[in-house]
Amino acid sequence: MLRRIAEKDHRAFKILVDRFQNKVLNLCFRLLDNPQNAEDVAQEVFFQVYKSSGKFRHDCLVSTWIYRIILNRCRNFNRDNRKFRWWGGLRREFQDVRRDDPVLTAAKADDPESAWNEHQTKELIWKAIASLPEKQKTMLILHKFEGHSYKEIAEVLDVSLPSVESCLHRAKINLQKKLAPYFLKGCRDRKF
Repeated sequence: MLRRIAEKDHRAFKILVDRFQNKVLNLCFRLLDNPQNAEDVAQEVFFQVYKSSGKFRHDCLVSTWIYRIILNRCRNFNRDNRKFRWWGGLRREFQDVRRDDPVLTAAKADDPESAWNEHQTKELIWKAIASLPEKQKTMLILHKFEGHSYKEIAEVLDVSLPSVESCLHRAKINLQKKLAPYFLKGCRDRKF
């Protein structure tokens, strides 16, 4: 397919975009935590795929190659926009999360308190994930949310399998440390 794209076959490119569009956009959003930035970077990813399709060496899967482009584009975006990253956290802090929240809207009639608690828990977990070191955050997202195996992550990031295992282990420990005070407090406050 990439050979056809390199030969400027627009139908082949459309097929590739249709096949990977959701995966690219979802991963960009998870890594950037901003829908507008994710859409912009996703467009850059597909532009890069189109532009570089003739340079694909066929030493890995097309999906692996695309994931590498996504990770590099997101890393570059974060690096280039580091001074504006605090705005996303500030925006979330002051945003009225009750409005238009699908979790709350769906469960509002049944149990609004548990729906609100679930939403708060998800926010807390995402904030903890976002605060991890970049490599740990990326590997954790690829494994837990994108469903990639350790081997696939090693291929995408071009690192050894033991490196992935070690980094994911550290990510889980760091995440536990960040979340333990919130969940341990909740357990202490509960009456059994």
